[in-house]
Amino acid sequence: MHKPLAALALASATALALAGCAATTESGAGSGAGGASGDVIQVVASTNVYGSLVAQIGGDRVDVTSLIDNASQDPHSYEASARDRLTVQKADLVIENGGGYDSFIDSLIGDAKTPVITAVEYSHDYPGNEGHDADADEHEADADGEAHDHDHDHDHGDEGHEGHDHIEGFNEHVWFDPHTMTHVVEAIADELTELDPDGAGDFEAAAHDITGELEGFEADLETLKTDAGGAAVFITEPLPGYLAEAAGLTDVTPEGFAEAVEEGTDVAPATLLQALDVIKGGEVRAVLTNAQTGGSETQRVEDAAKEAGIPVVSFTELLEDGSSYAEWMRDAIKSLADALAS
Repeated sequence: MHKPLAALALASATALALAGCAATTESGAGSGAGGASGDVIQVVASTNVYGSLVAQIGGDRVDVTSLIDNASQDPHSYEASARDRLTVQKADLVIENGGGYDSFIDSLIGDAKTPVITAVEYSHDYPGNEGHDADADEHEADADGEAHDHDHDHDHGDEGHEGHDHIEGFNEHVWFDPHTMTHVVEAIADELTELDPDGAGDFEAAAHDITGELEGFEADLETLKTDAGGAAVFITEPLPGYLAEAAGLTDVTPEGFAEAVEEGTDVAPATLLQALDVIKGGEVRAVLTNAQTGGSETQRVEDAAKEAGIPVVSFTELLEDGSSYAEWMRDAIKSLADALAS
């Protein structure tokens, strides 16, 4: 038995309040809210992860529609409806994950000139962002103290959104990367301010609260890295990869296993046998899984882990009903810490 970890002191003390996002439009109408027309800003998010953040930042100045808000729905294979297309076409702002995760959004946008925020483009791991200085990016201010605008314009003509198919070697599940999400939150506030300048103060204040929580999560993961850095984990699917990396954990999953699970293809028999050998080897401290994907091979790994007394931690791609992004992230990090402490 490994020595228990020191208790993880979660830096974020309180959950952020959140009005629930649903696949139907969430009304945020209030007097004086909205853009030049006086109407509230219509925002469409591919999933409720991003929808929840927009709702928190925009408050009663936005109406948010999250196209996917049920954990049983797989964004990779989601089939958009005619109603979805109409909703997107009428949006003032669209927020997608990108990286091939929710590519259905691109076909819904078509040649509309709607502003789009693509979360993966704010990741330092995203192709083309290599060498991006974390201390000299969107946080940087001009000489007059005003923050730089985010320059992520999109062309939605026939050439728009090229390269948004799955990118080999890139983990598109960036919502589990607090640093990337800090940039996304700032970008949301910037875009909402462009659409509704009168709400700038409200947007900035709400975004500041969320980025404070995200900084707390980065601190939590640093604490976990100090306590458990180097611990071996088996990751059945790339979803929790950013959390594991930030915590300094060592991924001992045989090459090809996680990729096959993510793509929904069979794990090669030799790779499965190797995976089971890894589990039985006694080195693995925890098995990290995606509650929304898997198959018989993943189940065999989970069963072997339980038989060996190895904790299995399941992560989800979407928020549970009534949960805020902050609560969801806090629970994910705590679950990981608890497993490594067992």
